[in-house]
Amino acid sequence: MDQDLRYPVGRFSWDAPDPSAAERARLIAEIEATPAKMRAAVAGLSKKQLVTPYRPEGWTVWQVTHHVPDSHMNAYIRFKLALTEDVPTIKPYMEDRWAKLADTPATPVETSLALLESLHQRWARLLRSMSDAEFARTYFHPEKGAPLTLGKTLALYAWHGRHHVAHITALRERMGWKARAGRSTAKRPAKRSRAKARKR
Repeated sequence: MDQDLRYPVGRFSWDAPDPSAAERARLIAEIEATPAKMRAAVAGLSKKQLVTPYRPEGWTVWQVTHHVPDSHMNAYIRFKLALTEDVPTIKPYMEDRWAKLADTPATPVETSLALLESLHQRWARLLRSMSDAEFARTYFHPEKGAPLTLGKTLALYAWHGRHHVAHITALRERMGWKARAGRSTAKRPAKRSRAKARKR
């Protein structure tokens, strides 16, 4: 059951071929739509709901919402590096440690929602400008031990947005949480969200 909760849309398929031009168009549209889906997923949640883990020992809704722009900023920079350098080696980051930094509990969810919207506007414009040859460009990922194409990376981050939105929407469904009119997302989490960050 825990595995199902962690991967509500299934695991990403690293063995799948790079997406075709038609598939890329769909994936770009999905990336462009991710901010609105994330905003809808957290709409109307109370402070108590925002600091609820999406699964036992998992990240809270608050942490998930801040993690997605952190992750996608890294992805955007990886695209820029691969488009301007020959097979650059990218810098992985420790996402669990990022989730423990002081800005996560101190920053309103709205800040990360707005950041995600602005980031994805820029990212979608870049993605739509890219040629087949540019999607075939690669960067080296030390944790994978091999080059990754930008086409594969596009598919990965379309999945990543869908994956984390589903963490929140699946939790809402299990808990029976409905959006409440006139309620906005909390500006600051409850004190217990400052405790040690949970694993995603």
